[in-house]
Amino acid sequence: MKLQELRNLGKEDLSLKLANCKGELAKLNYLKSSGQIDKPHQFKILRKTIARINTLLKEAASEKKENNL
Repeated sequence: MKLQELRNLGKEDLSLKLANCKGELAKLNYLKSSGQIDKPHQFKILRKTIARINTLLKEAASEKKENNL
């Protein structure tokens, strides 16, 4: 998912998306260990999406913290 698409989501939606991506990554790891993986490029895509979501969540937390000061 592109960064701009993720920026349009709310905090709850980002958290849900993060959980889904982590679940998909776990599923891919299982398939990889059993030798049944069809799309190995999905690992890279999911890891980057997870990193983007984590970055956005930390930015939101940082902005909230700055606004409270």
